[in-house]
Amino acid sequence: MDDHTRDPSVAPPLGDPTGWRTAERVWEHATLRRATEHGVRLFNAGDYHESHDCFEDEWYNYGGGSTESAFLHGMVQVAAGAYKHFDFEDDGGMRSLFETALQYLHGVPADFYGVDVDDVRETLRLALEDPGVLHGWQIELDGHRTEAYDADYEYAESLEH
Repeated sequence: MDDHTRDPSVAPPLGDPTGWRTAERVWEHATLRRATEHGVRLFNAGDYHESHDCFEDEWYNYGGGSTESAFLHGMVQVAAGAYKHFDFEDDGGMRSLFETALQYLHGVPADFYGVDVDDVRETLRLALEDPGVLHGWQIELDGHRTEAYDADYEYAESLEH
């Protein structure tokens, strides 16, 4: 556990995902969970640029080669690909970003920090053939699909230095 990624104010998950230390009742990297919660909710609300920023800012806390880095880098690519598709109608750019995301997400546990990574990977694979599968798709966190709160937007805004 890295001191710079601890935050005792981050709530426990609904369930027991990879990253949660059940015996200690703490996140291995609480700031990763916080960024993931905000990033997923913003993604689900269709705010892909803000979602991207949440994952990207946290990604800088980890060195290359770690599962945490791979997960966050993959999620940066997921948000950027959705942004390309929805905001720019650039499915070529989306495909390129999703292909890279799949490379980063390969080997990441299926329930990493509460994200249904298996569903993310499967949806990205399907979107490579049919980008229409993205319409209405939301990322699952702790078994639920939730949209953004004011606090998610405030968090994203706080990342702008």
